[in-house]
Amino acid sequence: MDASDLADDFVFQFPVVGPLTKTEYLKAVGGFQIKGMFPELNLGVHNFHVDPLQANRVWYTVAFTAVNSGDGPFGKATGIQVDCPPQVNSLTFNEDGLVTRYTGGYVVDKDVGNSGGMGGLFGPLYAIGKGFPFPEAKPYKRSWQFKAFSFVGSVAQKFAKKS
Repeated sequence: MDASDLADDFVFQFPVVGPLTKTEYLKAVGGFQIKGMFPELNLGVHNFHVDPLQANRVWYTVAFTAVNSGDGPFGKATGIQVDCPPQVNSLTFNEDGLVTRYTGGYVVDKDVGNSGGMGGLFGPLYAIGKGFPFPEAKPYKRSWQFKAFSFVGSVAQKFAKKS
């Protein structure tokens, strides 16, 4: 998106990143140099539809595919083909047609592609072996607490069936 498409009160919100203001968003997007790292990227944008409850909001699906054929801030090109899972994004517009809100990166099927089931920037970076070192930028892994909860639930179900 070009800066002129964004309203002054623009907000960027993805599952882990944001909310970011217009200034923060433009600074962040420029620093990642996505088009330099993936010069022939295909965003796979499709399935546009107007929100039936918010007429100024448009939803769409993105299925990013590309080869990391360009150098960038994360190092030399790897030549790795990246296939991200489908993600749902949205744009909300004001009366002047400017974007006030951009949401996205919400993965629909985490089993698709080689990005560890992640969307946004985290998925492509993971796929080329240059993911960030924090848990939110890594593929989902069940916590020990969730595993314990699931175990207790399965034991409780077995006892409930016997009564």
